[in-house]
Amino acid sequence: MNLHDVNSGIQRHKKPNRVGRGPGSGQGKTAGRGTKGQGQMAGTSKHPTFQGGMMPLVRRVPKRGFNNQFALKVQEINVGELSELFEAGTEINPSLLEKHHLVRGRYDVLKVLGDGDVTKALQVSAHRFSKSAEEKIKAAGGTVTILPGRVSVEVKKAAKKAAKKAAQK
Repeated sequence: MNLHDVNSGIQRHKKPNRVGRGPGSGQGKTAGRGTKGQGQMAGTSKHPTFQGGMMPLVRRVPKRGFNNQFALKVQEINVGELSELFEAGTEINPSLLEKHHLVRGRYDVLKVLGDGDVTKALQVSAHRFSKSAEEKIKAAGGTVTILPGRVSVEVKKAAKKAAKKAAQK
């Protein structure tokens, strides 16, 4: 096979194979479903993990750990990157970082970490800061603004419990 053969014969709008249209078509009579057994008639379906009565792979593989569906997705960025990319006095916030493609995808919380050196006075707004990041930004003459983030389920439950306790007293 050569490189020019790779896409040969591929059609953009391929006509569907019309099954059950006589013996000359090659897909006549049983329409490619075989004779007898499960799947021969219309409307039959199998579970997607069904393996012919054998124990399915998803049940054979051992399960480990736990995935917390309520956990907040944290996106992190280091102060060294901020210092390199932005001028002194720049107001750095999540929307500016997204515009510069420094944070990508969906996230609930933006955390600034303390790796690297800060030589400029930056005005940084984020949901969380590590202690070292906060110290470095303030030492360079910058400001730190903590943004309100999405409240986790545990915090909501604790607040509800506290309100209920206060109402009883």
